[in-house]
Amino acid sequence: MTTVKYEKLGLIDYKEAWDYQEKIFRTTVDQKIKIRNGESDEPTKNYILFCEHPHVFTLGKSGDKENLLLDEKALAENDASFYAINRGGDITYHGPGQLVVYPIFDLDHFFSDIHKYLRFLEEAVILTLKEFGIESGRVDGLTGVWIDGDKPSARKICAIGVKSSRWVTMHGIGFNINSDLSYFSHIVPCGITDKAVTSMQQELGKKLDLQEVADVLKEKLAELFEYSYI
Repeated sequence: MTTVKYEKLGLIDYKEAWDYQEKIFRTTVDQKIKIRNGESDEPTKNYILFCEHPHVFTLGKSGDKENLLLDEKALAENDASFYAINRGGDITYHGPGQLVVYPIFDLDHFFSDIHKYLRFLEEAVILTLKEFGIESGRVDGLTGVWIDGDKPSARKICAIGVKSSRWVTMHGIGFNINSDLSYFSHIVPCGITDKAVTSMQQELGKKLDLQEVADVLKEKLAELFEYSYI
């Protein structure tokens, strides 16, 4: 069975986590090139990082800076930072109370299909929410996880944006558990103007143990991708 190294990073600065991802990502891609060139026979490794971030807005490479509604002064007043990054998707928010998950997988260990990879990430969140009594699903043409996705009351509970090169992935999941949803009013989330954002806390009317949710999601991911943790 494929193995994945699990790392719990806690509350970590976004740029610090991004740099750490990039280091693992680059090491994995370089190792794949060595294997392909016959310079090494050591297999690549898979990692998954679980963390939270201080308030930060990130803009994907296909995004529009106009979807950030704060200037530099207002960012500082809201104790938030901003980064334009190399994942897919538009703008999103990360902050305390949101569970952030970064799988750095060599998909050659699983399947070479980014569409399927995204659907598996969504499914793991959908199954996790179900464990806590929340029914969720997808919206056609939009990546992520939604509640009442086919209704006017549709609201997004999880954003997903990834990068891949040579079938190695990085970036990942932003899952709203106890998030301060007021920060989403400072952006047009993922460039979508007609749908709201929600959290598990808002849906259930109570604060959740973030680690308890993380433990369920961790196991749902392992079941779907059929790997074990090291």
